[in-house]
Amino acid sequence: MRVLTIFERIAQIPHCSGNTGQLGEFIQSFAKRCGYRVEKDEAGNILCYRQERDICLQAHYDMVCVGKAPQIQLFEKDGWLGAQGSSLGADNGIGVAIMLALMEGRSEAEFLFTNDEEIGLVGAKGLGLELKASRMLNLDSEEFGKVYVGCAGGVDLIASKSCIKKRADHLYFYSVTAKNFPGGHSGVDIDKDIPNAIKAFAYFAKESRVAWLSAGERLNSIPAHLQGVVATKKPLLSNEWFDVMPMQVQSVVDKDIWTMVCSFADGVRGWQKEFTIPSRSANLAKISVHENLVVECSLRANSDEDLDRLECEYEAFFKSFGLEVEARDRYGAWKPVITPFAKEVRRVYERYGGGYFAAIHAGLECAVFAQKYPSMQIASIGPTIHSPHSVHERLKLADVEPIFAIAKELIG
Repeated sequence: MRVLTIFERIAQIPHCSGNTGQLGEFIQSFAKRCGYRVEKDEAGNILCYRQERDICLQAHYDMVCVGKAPQIQLFEKDGWLGAQGSSLGADNGIGVAIMLALMEGRSEAEFLFTNDEEIGLVGAKGLGLELKASRMLNLDSEEFGKVYVGCAGGVDLIASKSCIKKRADHLYFYSVTAKNFPGGHSGVDIDKDIPNAIKAFAYFAKESRVAWLSAGERLNSIPAHLQGVVATKKPLLSNEWFDVMPMQVQSVVDKDIWTMVCSFADGVRGWQKEFTIPSRSANLAKISVHENLVVECSLRANSDEDLDRLECEYEAFFKSFGLEVEARDRYGAWKPVITPFAKEVRRVYERYGGGYFAAIHAGLECAVFAQKYPSMQIASIGPTIHSPHSVHERLKLADVEPIFAIAKELIG
């Protein structure tokens, strides 16, 4: 299928969040060869169109790079597409590939490729291009059969304080490296009981003192990686989650940080029964201990009111341990609304075995566009993608052609 051929080409072009220039150039060149007008704004967003612009298809062209990415080696197994030792980039490269394939067929629509979605919806927030469409089909959903009409809002908290270190010659010193943690998406996977490497380490070495520590990958990923040096009163042994090696004596932080980490309420904090998804959650995403202690977490909620409460709660939590707190990259929730366009998407979808209305406990750019264009009718669809933002990310191949066909029919 042409969509998969295009996706394979995309996978060979580095496009980690914050470093998307090569793929942006590829998209622009591709669009011009197909006879489209191309506009680009300062945020790196790309808008392509020909004549009619009554519907907009939208996907982001950055990806979360985990493991060996951006060096991506694709493999196919049992009807799924994956990558050897890296994230796949199907989130949202498959949406980009669907749009490019439609453009290759000279489809009449607005095609909006947004930049740096994975690091705070940067492109959508900074959109400097004029959209004329009254309807938008977002292609960044990850469960076939569902028409998404709502999503969570989010905010990141960065908590920090300076560290004072001292010698601890009377203690045992060890280097510690995490292993076997699968990682995952901090929104759609937060209810799957995926172990958090930082929380697990807090219980593994809760009475230790820290010489240095670096854990977690990105704010929107459940942490899988951790390395550091700790000092303990008793010998520390390796287990199925952590490799331990003896180390020479070093200086350690003169404070207990594990009480704070153990006390952090990580995971699902509430449930939305209507759509059977979490309504509130917190992800303890990253922690580093060097000259400063820095803790980073991502908070999500399906309403702006709940997000305000979560932010207040966790800000107070960190301040109670003497840390300064800064909130970053806040975006509002997309309140579920079943519009006439959403019903149209469902009618088309039903012929392909799907069409159930749903909301998602993750951030979609739909929330930003809903605020920028209050009268625009928005819906989101996509093929099934398992474990995005991790080395286990995989795409169900059988879903790609139906999603392409649905998008093509909606364009008309």
